[in-house]
Amino acid sequence: MLLLSCLPVSAQQWRLVWSDEFDSTGRPDPTTWNFEHGFVRNNEAQWYQEENAWQQDGLLVIEARRDNRPNPTYRADSRQWGQQRPTIDYTSACLTTMGKREFRYGRLEVSARIPTANGAWPAIWTLGKGMPWPSCGEIDLMEYYRIDGVPHILANVAWGNDRQFDAVWNSRRVPFSHFTSRDAHWAQSFHLWRMDWDAEAIRLYLDGELLNEVPLSTTINGSIGNHANPFDSPQYILLNLALGGDNGGPIDDAALPLRYEIDYVRIYEQVQ
Repeated sequence: MLLLSCLPVSAQQWRLVWSDEFDSTGRPDPTTWNFEHGFVRNNEAQWYQEENAWQQDGLLVIEARRDNRPNPTYRADSRQWGQQRPTIDYTSACLTTMGKREFRYGRLEVSARIPTANGAWPAIWTLGKGMPWPSCGEIDLMEYYRIDGVPHILANVAWGNDRQFDAVWNSRRVPFSHFTSRDAHWAQSFHLWRMDWDAEAIRLYLDGELLNEVPLSTTINGSIGNHANPFDSPQYILLNLALGGDNGGPIDDAALPLRYEIDYVRIYEQVQ
């Protein structure tokens, strides 16, 4: 776990304290990355599995695919949405650093090229531990999906209130056209998502453009989270490519397989 120094954002010098450049071949480094398994959240269409993520040509590749096989967790009498599905129709991967690479304050940078087809829901995000969601805190450096049919890129921060599993959101939703109007080939390139996090605020950037700034004076949990601030504690990183579900929308099967490519993940601390 990295406990990074708390210094003002105005300081412009940064020291790299950890990175994964994905320069090897094959499976991602098991000392850093965990894999989620199965149907996990948000009524998403994909079954998460390790086989859909690998390192190649200096990149981490997460691939979403069509599939057609029995769901090993299926139960006809279950009320759990993942167990209600008799088949696995799609697969993908979600990697996390939980318990292996966690940090408090500093700068997180992720260089990535994201898929933008209908139904794609790629994300770069962080979560805390020790409390149930959302009182653990969630920071979304990047989500991409359609809102009322219109593609958006989102930059969000969430924390808890007095109701179980109900988040307080500070969300910035930027129409995808904001980026493609300046570069019609935006989706074909790699872009840099960045979070600057200190004891005062969380600031989320895309290619140097500030998308959202959230003062930590506002991110206080409700009673379930003991009125604590989740962003005073370490967070871990998640990289995933979801399909469909609550936000992804209808899936364009003709576009599959979809590739989400990450060039690097880097964590810095501020120095005076």
